[in-house]
Amino acid sequence: MDKIDRVIIAKLRSDARMSYKELGEKIFLSANAVSERVRQLIAKKIILGFTTNISLTELDLNVQAIIDVKLATGTTAAYFESVIASIPGVLEATLMTGSSDYMLKVACTDQIDLMRLIESLRERAGVQDTYSRLILKQFIVQEPIS
Repeated sequence: MDKIDRVIIAKLRSDARMSYKELGEKIFLSANAVSERVRQLIAKKIILGFTTNISLTELDLNVQAIIDVKLATGTTAAYFESVIASIPGVLEATLMTGSSDYMLKVACTDQIDLMRLIESLRERAGVQDTYSRLILKQFIVQEPIS
């Protein structure tokens, strides 16, 4: 991966819908050259996909939280991960070091919905303990790719 690839990645991180023609104009490459570089970045699994940032509150998901999860004895990571993939409201899951096994980011319609999600984790996913924190404000910080 060279400096041009890093610039392409940085531009796509800020606007994944940018056309290859527009991107090429910004970095002085043809659309075909940009397309080939992006194809190679995808093939090398450097670019894993293109995403859309959405407003959770516009989808009536007004309560967002971080939940630290401690698995019950005997619950495997594979089992937990397969179950939470099917629980609505779980946006992200991260395997952690420290006192918790996982950190989940969740979005729910209200506090009652959050309580149901936590109960579902305990009943279905083999969770022993949870520690929840409500997200008050969220903003995006993107580090430059160097």
